[in-house]
Amino acid sequence: MIAMPVAARWTDAVPAADETPDDELGTLSPLSVQRWRHGHVETDVDWLAEEVPVALEYNGVGHAVMMATPDALEELGLGFSVSEGIVADAAEVLDLDLQRAPNGVRVAMRITAQRFDALKQRRRNLAGRTGCGLCGVDSLDQALRAVPTLPPMLHRLDPARLVAAMAALDDAQPLRRQTGAAHAAAWMSPEGRLQSVREDVGRHNALDKVIGTLLFAGVDTGRGAALVTSRASVELVQKAASAGIGVLVARSAPTALAVRQAQALGLALAGFARDGRLVAYAHAGRLLGGGTGLRGDIA
Repeated sequence: MIAMPVAARWTDAVPAADETPDDELGTLSPLSVQRWRHGHVETDVDWLAEEVPVALEYNGVGHAVMMATPDALEELGLGFSVSEGIVADAAEVLDLDLQRAPNGVRVAMRITAQRFDALKQRRRNLAGRTGCGLCGVDSLDQALRAVPTLPPMLHRLDPARLVAAMAALDDAQPLRRQTGAAHAAAWMSPEGRLQSVREDVGRHNALDKVIGTLLFAGVDTGRGAALVTSRASVELVQKAASAGIGVLVARSAPTALAVRQAQALGLALAGFARDGRLVAYAHAGRLLGGGTGLRGDIA
């Protein structure tokens, strides 16, 4: 379990199926378009998902710039800090402030001196693009960074609840419903409740926003599961494990490298969670039984 920072935020609210996104931060833009249907052309209004440059700064020094949907940026900053190993614990982020700029948003964070010294040694400059998880990595050694192995997980999650939660996520994505251009991530409680749905044009950003929400609230990330509407890439596996998340469930397929990383890190990984089914790829005993559920039960 990651320690809780001073400010805690949490919501159980899941957007209703007919809800539209809260656009106070400019997540949507209307555009007049010409729509062709069965040989006929008509003028209509379409809604586009906004993306803005978001700069993450630590102790006044710029570290990463990514394109992101401009909401839940505090959660994005905290989640990124933990999931990328910049801090080991949320309590090492001493302060976080959003600073609007004419050309984007700065997420200014103050971290402990020890962590900042380690960050300077890494000398990384992650100039990112939408959906890019390794932008700025300048060596092969950095591509698969060291992530602590997860502790044994002694409980199992009901696969029926996981599939039901993923289905419920379909109706909890107002930005995707309006634009068709957003990924979503969410947290499922051990009891099967869908919580903390976050959307973003980047699947990595969506997961970081969920991680940040969990950390702000001091939730035990070793219980429950993270859900993503995308494929399961190795970057998502690393981010989940770095945040202490023991179960990651994707709507689409994992990559072979993601499965190998999940096996090595002790993370239960499932894919194709839709239409009343899922496929367990790593540590299947935590989801489907037939094993101890401990590290080493590999699908």
